Amino acid sequence: MSITVNIYYKGKNGSAKEFVKEMTESGVVDKIRKEEGNEKYEYYFSQKDPETVLLIDRWKDQESLDIHHASPMMEQILKLREKYSLTATAERFETNSDVPEKDKKFIGK
Repeated sequence: MSITVNIYYKGKNGSAKEFVKEMTESGVVDKIRKEEGNEKYEYYFSQKDPETVLLIDRWKDQESLDIHHASPMMEQILKLREKYSLTATAERFETNSDVPEKDKKFIGK
């Protein structure tokens, strides 16, 4: 089972992009990616809303996610979020299988 959390960071005047830049340049992103159980940690920029950044954050299980939430990096993330005056909303998904065979034809290679 994997747990994916989509976090939408919203700011003003480019602050969400600046947040991502500082998260990356400070090394926090690399540290998170190296945490045991992290499967994906990627930011995506919205074409429709340039003030919104999507983080796709995937973990192998709840225990890995709990350890991440208790890590010092969470405090850094929260401080940066406050620094850039970002709001955040989240969606959580749990998966326990690959894409069904019948759906793979719509995805391609």
